[in-house]
Amino acid sequence: MAAEIFAPGVVRVVVQRVTASSVTVDGQIVGKIGAGLNLLVGIAPTDTVAELTWMARKCLDLRLFPSPDSERWDFSVQDIQGEILVVSQFTLYGDCRKGRRPSFDGAAPPAQAEALYNDFVALLRTSELRVETGQFGAMMQVEIHNDGPVTLVVERDASG
Repeated sequence: MAAEIFAPGVVRVVVQRVTASSVTVDGQIVGKIGAGLNLLVGIAPTDTVAELTWMARKCLDLRLFPSPDSERWDFSVQDIQGEILVVSQFTLYGDCRKGRRPSFDGAAPPAQAEALYNDFVALLRTSELRVETGQFGAMMQVEIHNDGPVTLVVERDASG
């Protein structure tokens, strides 16, 4: 039941623990971080600030970083004073079940998605951590030095 892996119409974030990450547009680095989180963010048309607020808190509070004296993941990005790189990623809503070309009907329209993406970034910045971004709507090259590798998919819908 692959169709049930991802719920339709929810904010979707791929969270990656990284040692470094950067975004380049037209040969220029537009965002770059050291140790912390790389967040690939997909926005659905039904998303609201409520879902984004929950998601920002979840990303900031997830314990993904090991304690220096054990392998347990005891620390959040805030605990380690890490950095965050946020990249818009409408392709997280690519539906490949039919045909050979993905459908992106599940992604919010660009104007709506950009406004909500900017709201999400603003919520993350309230943490006072360093938060960098890609360039919304641009063709980007993203360099990710995944640590672990640790990669999680986090979703939040209006009912949850």
